[in-house]
Amino acid sequence: MKSKVYFSSVITPEKVLELYKCLGVQLPGNVALKVHSGEPGNQNFLRPEFWKPIVDHVGGTVVECNTAYEGGRNTTERHVQVFKKHGWSDLYTIDLLDATGPDLEFDIPQGVKIKKNFVGKDLKNYDSTLVLSHFKGHPMGGYGGALKQLSIGFASSYGKGYIHGVGDPAHFWDRDQDSFLESMADAAWSVVDYFKGNAAYINVMKNISVDCDCCDVAEDPCMADIGILASLDPVAIDQACLDIVYASKDPGRDHLLERIESRHGVHTIEIAAQHGIGSREYELINID
Repeated sequence: MKSKVYFSSVITPEKVLELYKCLGVQLPGNVALKVHSGEPGNQNFLRPEFWKPIVDHVGGTVVECNTAYEGGRNTTERHVQVFKKHGWSDLYTIDLLDATGPDLEFDIPQGVKIKKNFVGKDLKNYDSTLVLSHFKGHPMGGYGGALKQLSIGFASSYGKGYIHGVGDPAHFWDRDQDSFLESMADAAWSVVDYFKGNAAYINVMKNISVDCDCCDVAEDPCMADIGILASLDPVAIDQACLDIVYASKDPGRDHLLERIESRHGVHTIEIAAQHGIGSREYELINID
């Protein structure tokens, strides 16, 4: 049975909520609403106001983790200031999952490249998650979407280095590309397993730059805005986004595809599907 992926070319906060309701899911207990807070200087990240209707409806807590590289979000103190500067703290209760240690450690006995994943310890306080992703390119992963949020996004600062270094943070920058992507898929698998199916995913194809929201100096968007997707399957939703890019006639498409293909970005999806996180086969349901 193909996974359902709902799509709308209308990009508004209200449409995010409408597509979420199409999923027919009631996320139980305390809900972790995973967002990207946006690196200081980045112009493309989705602003906190954009997510307000869905956050108000679900009633969960906005969560993030610290970064593993030098910048404006690599310590708890700096990251808290970014939440204030970007307006998140004005609208939501924020939980910086790895504000204090020790990290929560997940075992991944069948991992392709890593056998452990380190996430912010406060994740233990949540029963389900709604992963709110900005789909765009990425300097290292090729693209960023639901699977990156599950892996790098939920990882603690140490955990991010562990994934990048394929089990050794000392090798953050020098591991081979496919091993890094396989480590991301392993880490995503552990988070999906932790939530036992109590998860939903929104990908927003807006401000589509080749660079991530983690870049303080990012390229401006190279493609026109495309739409919003929602699914209960993180593999299907990311695959659908890639397929939509490939099918686009936008003149900026090739620039984005060069970023994705040069980093072999689809490999994360391939390994995630191999793990059984989800299916690359899906039914795209238009809600316009």
